[in-house]
Amino acid sequence: QVQLEESGGGLVQAGGSLRLSCAASGRTFSSYTMAWFRQGPGKEREFVSSISMSSGDRTAHADSLKGRFTISRDNAKNTVYLQMNSLKPEDTAVYYCAAGLAGDPRRPTTYPYWGQGTQVTVSS
Repeated sequence: QVQLEESGGGLVQAGGSLRLSCAASGRTFSSYTMAWFRQGPGKEREFVSSISMSSGDRTAHADSLKGRFTISRDNAKNTVYLQMNSLKPEDTAVYYCAAGLAGDPRRPTTYPYWGQGTQVTVSS
């Protein structure tokens, strides 16, 4: 089993920044892809960003978020980060960390392991 725990969410004003963390435990992660998804009020869960834990840290990002959000990881700490800059009210959502193996990194079904989520609220 894999356990994931997100942290770093909170309330921030528009234009501000937050860094989310996802600490993983339970298994080694050298072959896992880690990802961030989000789900806003009344919306479906959507892909934010992913990073392969091997193959040179290949990353993928939602096109609409490129340039504002950056994913990174620290293998020594089994932790994945999401740096979010220039936040907008429409970024308000619960942000989820996920871990998975082979599959399309943008699809939620690729990931069998999920955290509980952390709330990000951006005020205007």
